[in-house]
Amino acid sequence: MSMSDAREFEGKRALVTGASRGIGRAVAKRLARGGARVAVHYRARRDEAEETVRSLEGGPHGLFQADAAAAGAARSLVDNVARELGGLDVLVNNAGIYEAESITRASDGEWRPHWERNLSVNLLGPANLMYRAARRMMEGGGGRIVNVTSRGAFRGEPDAPAYGAAKAALGSLGQSLAQALAPYKIYVMTVAPGWVETEMAADYLRGPRGEEIRSQSPLDRVATPEEVAEAVAFLASGRCDFATG
Repeated sequence: MSMSDAREFEGKRALVTGASRGIGRAVAKRLARGGARVAVHYRARRDEAEETVRSLEGGPHGLFQADAAAAGAARSLVDNVARELGGLDVLVNNAGIYEAESITRASDGEWRPHWERNLSVNLLGPANLMYRAARRMMEGGGGRIVNVTSRGAFRGEPDAPAYGAAKAALGSLGQSLAQALAPYKIYVMTVAPGWVETEMAADYLRGPRGEEIRSQSPLDRVATPEEVAEAVAFLASGRCDFATG
């Protein structure tokens, strides 16, 4: 990053969901390093979320707990963030769950709840946050929304079809909202990482599939959270708004 870009988020207010660890923490640190005030969202891992806040440059930053998939949670979360930070310019929808549930192994009693959990957390939660954030951004003259989906949205997830479907739907939703919100100078982007070196992927990367997973890339490794954070920051910076949708 050049010195001219070092404070590209100066004066911006950003909400990063699922920021207690992994990609979310890396995104929060990258935006803070660029000058943003960051709302660190977490659902259950308060200690790790507090560690994220302590690691951020600048500030003051904020810590916000919410089950974003719960009814009414998106409204209160966004309103609380905007109140504490004085507005909202950037939303990064990163929070999500990954659950494996193969159609060939799932029982009747497991299949529907599995889908309901995935759609609630990976699609409805982000959709509701985008709705509330867009309202705030319209009042403030514009903003940027970056959704973190998955390469599984494009390549399929045979062992986690609900996850892949929810992430694909989130990408499609981003395309729809990018068109609807463009007149209000609200830009909606998507980052779809493959395997990333996070706690969620650690068991797979250390397990018998680890070598095969790393070999899927010509670099013979998986991405780091910091590399994904750079992509998110680029899209949120305003330097490539024509990529909306």
